[in-house]
Amino acid sequence: MKKRILFISLLAVLFSCQEKAPVQVDGKAELKIAAMWEVVNSDSSKSYIPLANAEMILVSEYGMRTEHTDETGAMHLTDIPSSIYQISARKKHPDDSNIFIVGNITNIEVVSGTPVNDTIFAKPISSSGISINEIYAGGPVNNIFFFRDQFIELYNSSNDVKFLDGMQVFRLSFTDEGTQPPGGDWGFDNDIDGVTYAFKFPGRSGEQNFPFEPHSFIVLARDAYNHQNSISTSINLSNADWEFVNQLSAIEFDNPSVPNLRNIRLDKNIDFIIRLDSDRVIITSGVDTVWEDGIDIETILDGVEYRTGGIGYPTLDDRIDRGWIKSPPKYNGESMQRREKGIDTNDGTLDWKTIPYPTPGWQ
Repeated sequence: MKKRILFISLLAVLFSCQEKAPVQVDGKAELKIAAMWEVVNSDSSKSYIPLANAEMILVSEYGMRTEHTDETGAMHLTDIPSSIYQISARKKHPDDSNIFIVGNITNIEVVSGTPVNDTIFAKPISSSGISINEIYAGGPVNNIFFFRDQFIELYNSSNDVKFLDGMQVFRLSFTDEGTQPPGGDWGFDNDIDGVTYAFKFPGRSGEQNFPFEPHSFIVLARDAYNHQNSISTSINLSNADWEFVNQLSAIEFDNPSVPNLRNIRLDKNIDFIIRLDSDRVIITSGVDTVWEDGIDIETILDGVEYRTGGIGYPTLDDRIDRGWIKSPPKYNGESMQRREKGIDTNDGTLDWKTIPYPTPGWQ
């Protein structure tokens, strides 16, 4: 009797080992999206044209995927995981490559067994100013914790020469002794608080000594140095356009061939450093010259928040950006870049992507 029970038990174990685990939990949901392009007619009425062959970006807890609409502007997906989705439709304007037709919908709950139908109404968005275009924070592939090759890339997406005089770059990480989120308007007085580092281009806002040519990039290097001399997997930033230099540091690296952004937070004596996996960066016009009481929102040209995971909500004020960039792992050589240079829909989750290697000065 005992032998029989043992034999049956062994058979049960054998068959259970042969059973394959599901590839994806609850992957039977169905989603239909119609993407429409809103066109304003000469009499101010509106018409809607199907956004055919548009790129569709879907973000959920399972990651990010890219699909496309068909010739009728429709996207039909089956057997996808139940989740809450953020979806963006994007397509270049047929008459102007500097304009994208973009529409977003957020918090679309897709549940297995209940087909979901929705519509995205997209509008033309023009590239019209200075924006943050790439952030390289996590360091190259290495095992000695090297990340001195960080840089921030800016892009002038307008057709006009802009001027960098007096502009400021901030890292926002302070939390007011843990009681307030970094990058928020703590006093509800239309300014952003939580400045950790503050660096500035030479001159004052309104001066015209440092031009930023239209449709061009500038690279702001933590250290304008050929970092491949230290780590072979790193990058050469010796030809960066600008370099962060803290004049209060006795050991600060300074490439004499590269102009400097200088520290304006005089209680800090270290270089401009951003966290490898999560932080907030903003650029401002420099009209507000007093950072201690917060940065006036109307002077902020662009701002982004990046982090490793989707737990909780973004802490950067949603008047600057409603989303966040999913950052790559530390020390794997990847970078973060806008999907389309200069196109900012105020939602970093959908506007940005991870790229396999940094591209300082180009895209």
